Amino acid sequence: MKRNYKFTLSYDGTRFYGWERQPNKDMTIQGKLESVLTRMTELPEGKTVQVIGAGRTDAGVHARAMTANAFLDTDLSEEEILEYMNQYLPEDISINDVRICADRFHSRYNAIGKTYRYTCYCGKTKPVFDRKYVTVIDTMPDVEKMRQAAEYIIGTHDFKSFCGNSKMKKSTVRCVDNIRIEESLPQIRFYFHGNGFLQNMVRIMTGTLLEVGYCNLKPEDVKDIIEAMDRQKAGPTAPPQGLCLMKVDY
Repeated sequence: MKRNYKFTLSYDGTRFYGWERQPNKDMTIQGKLESVLTRMTELPEGKTVQVIGAGRTDAGVHARAMTANAFLDTDLSEEEILEYMNQYLPEDISINDVRICADRFHSRYNAIGKTYRYTCYCGKTKPVFDRKYVTVIDTMPDVEKMRQAAEYIIGTHDFKSFCGNSKMKKSTVRCVDNIRIEESLPQIRFYFHGNGFLQNMVRIMTGTLLEVGYCNLKPEDVKDIIEAMDRQKAGPTAPPQGLCLMKVDY
């Protein structure tokens, strides 16, 4: 009998083309999970386990606690499924928890919030051991100005100016209810919490806040950028390696 299983997993996104399964690209997180689970459940040729993720992280983006779910027909216990997956998944993907959940549970549709962290490094030396997980910046930004600018982002807005998909047809209205910027030099960490995020949205918000920190924009310019609903008005898309999905709320 098929049952719905909820997975909590971590991954280093450096080698992957992102979360979403893609034709002719073997290196995706979803693709690796589906391949292992299909083998585990011994599905006939041509059949594949379908894994649903709470979000679709971009190529090079990491996750400490992504949530996913899949319907599986197996006699293995939750612990045995966890052990099997960790045995056959690559070393940069870890299954941290497996639980049977309600049939109606959907990782993406039931999520009510997500926390992302973006990490920048600004120092005189190279972040040799953290280089895959931080974005190196050459100039120290004005953190207080970035905090002022973040206040304009917080709230429910149409975030079309911060959407990397120019052909987006669905609503681009989202609620970002908290932005926290922490200094622990040589690292600067941006934390974003909201009910959902558009494609590249966190990276564009980070790039825009950094432009404020570099004094290329004023904090109050962010209000105009949001109202313009024009991607060209916002700052650059920050590189992927500094971004990590920290938590999904249900």
